[in-house]
Amino acid sequence: MNKDNFGVHLMSDATPKVDAPSNAEKDPDTWTTGGEPMTGAQASYLKTLCEETGHEFNPDLDKAEASKLIDQLQGESDRVK
Repeated sequence: MNKDNFGVHLMSDATPKVDAPSNAEKDPDTWTTGGEPMTGAQASYLKTLCEETGHEFNPDLDKAEASKLIDQLQGESDRVK
């Protein structure tokens, strides 16, 4: 880390928020919270994808299951492609 003329530490060239892997890139099977109920956002998006692709919506999926199904249905949705 560099210092400016006043001895204050300056930000380095590293950009941890940009360089860090996204949660979306992690395998849902390894999520520590994957067994918890799906989030409201997941449920809402999954419901929409189910309607668009003709699949039945299951409100009892956990976070990991919902994430996997969202990935699958995005591939089947004409709107998302």
